[in-house]
Amino acid sequence: MKLLPLKPTIKFDDLEKIDIRVGTIEKVENIDNSDKLARLIVNFGDFKRTILVGMKKERENLKEIEGKQSLFVVNLKPKKMMGELSEGMMFDIGYSNEIIPVLAMPEKQVPDGVNAG
Repeated sequence: MKLLPLKPTIKFDDLEKIDIRVGTIEKVENIDNSDKLARLIVNFGDFKRTILVGMKKERENLKEIEGKQSLFVVNLKPKKMMGELSEGMMFDIGYSNEIIPVLAMPEKQVPDGVNAG
């Protein structure tokens, strides 16, 4: 595992700008033209989002995360990747540390759309 140095200190107000919510991964779909990207359909209670994630090489079976809750940033500007629009970012744990990432999940089921922080 690779440990990273601490990032620079930020103001509390900077953290307040990030909208982090719990969502249930309803569907995981392959993106044929990509060796890394998969498409997630995520339910946040009163809205759903399509979020692209680079996890194809990290998991043998992408479908194993269907039905699981995870943390997502939902107020990022949408970004086009491989010709498709991603409407957020999934939090995972470990990618930056060069270990196989795992989902950042609540310890028990909570309502979709609940804010973190």
